[in-house]
Amino acid sequence: MQMPEPSQAIISQRDALAHGLRQIVGKDWVISDDAERKPYQCDGITAYMAVPLLVVLPGSAQEVQAVLRFCNEKGVKIVPRGSGTSLSGGALPLEDGVLLVTSRLCHVLSVDEHNRVARVQPGVPNIKITEAVSHLGLCYMPDPSSQLISTIGGNVAENAGGVHCLKYGVTANHILGIQAVLMTGEMVELGGAYLGAAEGELDLMGVLTGSEGLLAVVTEIAVRLEPVPEVARVISMSFSSVEEACECVGAIIGAGIIPAGLEFMDRKVLDAVSVLIKEKFDDRTAALLLCELDGTAVEVDALVGVVSDVARGQGAIELKVSTTEEERQRIWSSRKLAFSAIGKLCPDYYCTDGTIPRNKLPEVLNKMADMSKKYGLDYANCFHAGDGNLHPIIMYDAAKPGDLEKAEEFGADVLIACVDAGGVLSGEHGIGVEKRDLMTHQFTEIDLQQQQMVKCAFDPKDLLNPGKMFPTLCRCAEFGRMHVHNGNLRFADVPRF
Repeated sequence: MQMPEPSQAIISQRDALAHGLRQIVGKDWVISDDAERKPYQCDGITAYMAVPLLVVLPGSAQEVQAVLRFCNEKGVKIVPRGSGTSLSGGALPLEDGVLLVTSRLCHVLSVDEHNRVARVQPGVPNIKITEAVSHLGLCYMPDPSSQLISTIGGNVAENAGGVHCLKYGVTANHILGIQAVLMTGEMVELGGAYLGAAEGELDLMGVLTGSEGLLAVVTEIAVRLEPVPEVARVISMSFSSVEEACECVGAIIGAGIIPAGLEFMDRKVLDAVSVLIKEKFDDRTAALLLCELDGTAVEVDALVGVVSDVARGQGAIELKVSTTEEERQRIWSSRKLAFSAIGKLCPDYYCTDGTIPRNKLPEVLNKMADMSKKYGLDYANCFHAGDGNLHPIIMYDAAKPGDLEKAEEFGADVLIACVDAGGVLSGEHGIGVEKRDLMTHQFTEIDLQQQQMVKCAFDPKDLLNPGKMFPTLCRCAEFGRMHVHNGNLRFADVPRF
């Protein structure tokens, strides 16, 4: 995994840059000490590390503007970061770049109960939005597994999903307005704080949502709130084979039912979590589906009956249906604890997130079994079955020479299989550096050039999160989009042919 070569000229200016940034945010909010910068050297992917040049924690949108303007003038790169839970290396620092951390921008600014809108800063943890409005009978629906600590700004950057995105949609479906700062320090306002505020605009909110910090730094978000469903019940369905469980997923959707969540766990995951939840699963179970249904009481009761019949028809060997909220939470606990439980089975694991059509689940899962034999690494499966969003958990030991490389190759083969099956490289984690070099497998050269032109329109100097997403390192001048003003040619050092 190659990143842009660090600029020694910029690194040599660390003290002067720190002094300038302290004039903007205050002396306590610029971290320059070697030991204090080190905890920021990676995000959720610990295999890739780089100690940032400096860490800056602005306390307002105006300070973000001033920081970006300062760095733009000095030619210093910026990497935006929320709480650092990215699983694609999207917040991986640069040795010659400033890490701009949004954790001080952590306030729910306003709640409009009647229009069901909240205005929040990017450093607000996902779950805190729901906590702030729960007394009104409202909630924020997108719920990534990391919602206790992942921030809404990071969710916007990665267009995060979660268990409930099957029925309610991903982050992009719940954003009404965005305030963001360009690398030049210019602030832009997109959409607004009410439903329909973006009507008539070019969909620049759609461009920014999922742009992984390459285009702008988000400083405020207007999110759409939803009423808490009157009733929610979950059905736990056990199957004696992975294939039967996968076929049941398609059968449920084919019956015209869109569950609030539809999750898959294989036997390895069940064995791992059984110790934590102190519950033994049926010995015949090879795979388990969790199907959540919500709505009015009458509606949910009817849907539970239909889904139960479908599951039995697909060969389910055991069904458990929650009757109370406590039971629902207990059944879901196995899924919520899955990834931490797997961590007890191996020194290290790698999890990716390719997405495929639901009818391709058995085919791709069978290919995974063959890949496991090929690389000699064990794996487990726990994923969002309803929308085909796979999360293979590849187990390895970083202390063993070559194990990390095998895990990366295993993961790459899974992602290639997803694209070949008609799917995509990422369902919710993003591209970052993890999948960057696989982008040519999903996109043509022309596709990638068009995406890079959008990057150039927002950030012509390529100072915002460079080295991420695009497999070929290039500068905007290489696209021929040059403007000569007063005889001064921009990027005069770039060879032209």
